[in-house]
Amino acid sequence: MEALLNLAFDNLSSYDQGKIRKGLRQVEGLLAQICLSSGNPKSTAEKRRSVIDPGKEPPPLKVLAELGDDPAFREFFKLQDGFQWNVAMRLVTCLDRLLGKSYDDQNDLLIIQTLDLIQGVMLLHPPSRSLFSRELYMNHLLDLLEPVNCPAIQSATIIALVCALMDTPQNTRTFENLEGLLTITSIFKSRETTREVKLKLVEFLYFYLMPETPSIPSANSTVSVPAMLQRSPSKLAGAFNKADTGARKRSDSEGDITKTTEEKQVLLGRFLSSVDDLVADLRESTPFGGALC
Repeated sequence: MEALLNLAFDNLSSYDQGKIRKGLRQVEGLLAQICLSSGNPKSTAEKRRSVIDPGKEPPPLKVLAELGDDPAFREFFKLQDGFQWNVAMRLVTCLDRLLGKSYDDQNDLLIIQTLDLIQGVMLLHPPSRSLFSRELYMNHLLDLLEPVNCPAIQSATIIALVCALMDTPQNTRTFENLEGLLTITSIFKSRETTREVKLKLVEFLYFYLMPETPSIPSANSTVSVPAMLQRSPSKLAGAFNKADTGARKRSDSEGDITKTTEEKQVLLGRFLSSVDDLVADLRESTPFGGALC
């Protein structure tokens, strides 16, 4: 796995669009290997060929429990705990270079592919979300929301932003400090914003208004910890424990890092007049499984 990551990182660090595209495909192939059921065992040569074959039906997705028991996923998760092999760091660095290039269709496609992979890595390795507690990287996402970017980039960025803020209050505070709410609401009000992007922005606002929980649950907790961590505490839960111990301590010692729906309603109300209606709708429809009381 280290050899494949090394090849991908070399390509992602290039300024050549072709090499960057190749690096993104290599990362995508690795993530697909982890997330898709393997079926019959394959040779090393077969695995090296792309998992995504347009001429074949893709294998079924693994369920969460299967992913937790997968040695390949455990190895990947362990590697992500260190700086050298962290995929999210390489992707956001690549995104930084892409933002410095001139606007063209090929560059736009690379930005969208990079955002899609950043989403996937943050879901597979939640501690990597801490990258977006840094203003530099959060600013990249806010820049990509600007109207100068195509609607496809804006939509992909909104989803990436949700993944970056999910269960990570520290990132949400960074988002707020950088006037992220002003950016979101300004784009929502703009007549130039497409209907598709506006729908995603409404979904984001619903997500933002949810009450927060401390960052990534402790692996020592048997109630709130995900099932796949409970099933293999010495393996996957240990990885969570090691990677996020410092963050949890900060969260536990700084109880005011999280905000309630009411507190965020006041913040959002500075930029949007219909926040009360959003909150009322959120309480009535409970789109996130009834988490809002």
